Amino acid sequence: MVWLVKSRIQLFVLIAICLVPVTANAGEPILGIGPAGEIQQLHTGFAFTEGPATDGKGNLFFSDIPNARIHKIDATGELSVFTDESRHSNGLMFNAAGELVACEMDGQLAAWNVDSKERRVLIDKSDGKRFNAPNDLVIDRQGGIYFTDPHYRAPDPWPQGKTCVYYLSAEGKVTRLIDSLVAPNGITLSPDESTLYVFPSGDSTMRAYAVQSPGQIDEGRDYFTIKSADGKTAGGCDGVTIDTQGNLYLTTKLGVVVVSPAGVQLGIIELPEHPANVTFAGPEGKTLYATARKSLYVVPMHSQGHRFATGE
Repeated sequence: MVWLVKSRIQLFVLIAICLVPVTANAGEPILGIGPAGEIQQLHTGFAFTEGPATDGKGNLFFSDIPNARIHKIDATGELSVFTDESRHSNGLMFNAAGELVACEMDGQLAAWNVDSKERRVLIDKSDGKRFNAPNDLVIDRQGGIYFTDPHYRAPDPWPQGKTCVYYLSAEGKVTRLIDSLVAPNGITLSPDESTLYVFPSGDSTMRAYAVQSPGQIDEGRDYFTIKSADGKTAGGCDGVTIDTQGNLYLTTKLGVVVVSPAGVQLGIIELPEHPANVTFAGPEGKTLYATARKSLYVVPMHSQGHRFATGE
């Protein structure tokens, strides 16, 4: 009888071990995800890079915040200055009309016609007051924009009084969705747009919210806590991107932390510099571009990035 009990305990332990998700150690390739090759520094010498965004035509745009520039890399790899009057743009994303939408830390969201370089302001106030300093965004199928508004580069006192998350509908109505997070920063949707993920840089715990309808979310839940190898909380998150399988790529001081839709850490993609934001680009969407302090890095991947704002 004692042997039988021990055998059952051993069996339960074995089953439990088998059910523990297998993760990659920091710096090791993550099975089925990547890196699929050498990580390369594509360009360097910037002040602080952010907001990589692809137009789906082979061009990549990214921000250099202190220099108030948006740079462009064309399909041949040539680097140029798209604008040197970006109003300290941070997060960038293309909408279904092909406009480059920018979170401008000077207090507004704007959309650029990339051919004519004409800029139009989408929104610059909530309740009659300017935004603190819009940081990052994601655009849904309806053309609505979820965006974060923390305090970085904001006037003191903060114009909005709190750090918040907003939704700007395609019709131009702005709604405050969240005002309880410490410096909400990165933001994205699940591929089916049923979940909104918000990544604060002032907290190690990331949040997920069920999308009840465009611009309407529930009270949310804790989704994932960033921890180092020794199990200690390891600060917050900056920018983020997502692949077609719903895996999230969080830029942290540890590197790019890859997390499953279930909130399981799959591994870490280490970079020579602290990453601030990431996006998938390339012909098949299998190249990860990372803005990291003074440089832009390129990472070949097995995984494929999800495309938002297609209008489909």
